[in-house]
Amino acid sequence: MPIEILMPALSPTMTEGKLAKWHKREGEEIKAGDIIAEIETDKATMEFEAVDEGRLGKILVAEGSDGVAVNTPIAILLEEGESAGDMKAKPAAAPAARPEEKKAEAPKAEAPKPAAAAAPAATPVAAPAKSGERVFASPLARRMAEQAGVDLKAVSGSGPHGRIVKADIEKAPKGSAAAPAAAGKAAAPVASGPGARQLADLLKMPYRLEPLSGMRRTIARRLTESKQTVPHFYLTIDTEIDELLSLRKRLNDKTEAKISVNDFVIRAVALALKKVPTANASYDDSGMMYYEHADISVAVATPNGLITPIIKQAEGKGLTQIASEMKDLAARARDGKLKPEEYQGGTFSISNLGMFGIKQFEAVINPPQGCILAIGAGEQRPIVKNGQIVPATIMTCTLSVDHRAVDGAVGAQFLQAFKGFIDDPLTMLL
Repeated sequence: MPIEILMPALSPTMTEGKLAKWHKREGEEIKAGDIIAEIETDKATMEFEAVDEGRLGKILVAEGSDGVAVNTPIAILLEEGESAGDMKAKPAAAPAARPEEKKAEAPKAEAPKPAAAAAPAATPVAAPAKSGERVFASPLARRMAEQAGVDLKAVSGSGPHGRIVKADIEKAPKGSAAAPAAAGKAAAPVASGPGARQLADLLKMPYRLEPLSGMRRTIARRLTESKQTVPHFYLTIDTEIDELLSLRKRLNDKTEAKISVNDFVIRAVALALKKVPTANASYDDSGMMYYEHADISVAVATPNGLITPIIKQAEGKGLTQIASEMKDLAARARDGKLKPEEYQGGTFSISNLGMFGIKQFEAVINPPQGCILAIGAGEQRPIVKNGQIVPATIMTCTLSVDHRAVDGAVGAQFLQAFKGFIDDPLTMLL
């Protein structure tokens, strides 16, 4: 019997992806373990391996297709002895994955089935999804719901397996996102004026429109969520890095692993979190979470947007190991080759714009983490020592804190410990 090859879930949070490239063509033989396609998620491009053997009978999703939902059939695999004629006997499951893009009549065809008649599809708010429960909806339905202020948890889907589709959103009462099913969260504010594109078209302003990548969509969604739902506060401290720069030069003269200032910062953050463990925390509705290890997410700029590869258990790693791992992670991040576990699940973030000459800035927290440390440029400034004005290389660092997870005093204690390691870098080597 022909086998449907489905769009895989390549990470725990993946709901859709882009079929970047097919490595196999229709009619080609496939063995288990063969790379058949490249799938682009919101953060990386990953190879998709076959788990069954056979011949690629038909490609259902064209190369370059974006917004393909997880578990959507993307191809059909024919087993030994099967032909293209066998595929005709299979239900057309692939087109049903995105029914909103066609004038779908599938629901009408399924109406005579007793099970369909018994489903509670006629009461969209009678059985809202529980908090934290995954909602199955097409990408178009999700966008429409967001724009219309509809709470997906309060909508029953009429698509395959109860999936929410375009027609369900059109029938849902607008503004239902503010209903009790939203678990106490207020509806996201909607801009009252025209959007950027609408305004530019109205005023005949020249522009170049570039489609949003999956990464850019995720960045926009998560940062909006962070600023709207996480109560930020900020703490700033100045550190002296003259001794650090001197020690860095001596170490780099003796090792092939070139250590950067950022590597010292990662090490100092990890040790400060070990010293002040209550700063290594996240807020959750079920309780406060305190992490046993300092898994440090480090912001890396890529052509498609920002990604945060993780130095795991950094408190137990030396400067040369951190430098080596960070160099490898950053290179693969820019090439889109990181595995999901290499950029998901950090406990604390660092964002460094010092190399661009930025003196000081306030970073946006990366949920569900409780803190992010923004690192500015090291610059010569006059300071007072022993009653004398002397020059020193000062680096300003600002901690953004989720006040639900970390109190002001705890944030201050963390920065005090961090400053101690940066000002006296030899203590990092003990």
